[in-house]
Amino acid sequence: MYVVGVTGGIGSGKTAATDFLARLGITIVDADQASRIVVEPGQPALHAIVDRFGERILQEDGTLNRRALRDIVFSNDQARRELEAITHPAIGDQLRRQIQDSDSDYTVLVSPLLLEGRQKDMTHRVLVVDVPGEIQVARTVNRDQVPMEQVEAIMRAQLSREERLALAHDVVTNDGPLERLHQQLEQLHQRYLELARRHGG
Repeated sequence: MYVVGVTGGIGSGKTAATDFLARLGITIVDADQASRIVVEPGQPALHAIVDRFGERILQEDGTLNRRALRDIVFSNDQARRELEAITHPAIGDQLRRQIQDSDSDYTVLVSPLLLEGRQKDMTHRVLVVDVPGEIQVARTVNRDQVPMEQVEAIMRAQLSREERLALAHDVVTNDGPLERLHQQLEQLHQRYLELARRHGG
């Protein structure tokens, strides 16, 4: 299976990009969704998180209080690393299963942390959705109703824009109308279909 990794900083528009590719019939494997699956009640990763961070990160119904956990780990690098040591292996297993189950011409693996860890090893090519930092902050504050300081902390935990672009095979810019993003993606979609055909022999 030919896998294109899609990434970008918070608020860059990864979902807008992958929604368009999904409409073209491409399977989207989403690391954010996988990260939610592995911390559902009853999952081993959730038990390990509670053991490390305590019952305070649970809601009354036993589900993970993601905001409470985020408040802890994005102000404490050691806590973030400990959380990642619990969740990243479980997320990787979940992503590999979903990629294996895909039956589209190629598969997209979308992840905000694609380039920070080992997830890029599952891909053949990397597409970065790029926007200036000030647009990232404005979009995320507006979308998630969180303080600007928290958004900036999340951005610091991710690769810099320059580092991300240096690792990209392909880049689309998403600082204008959606139609322009879609035009860029349509061209890349045709290229990926050809690369996938060659990959399949």
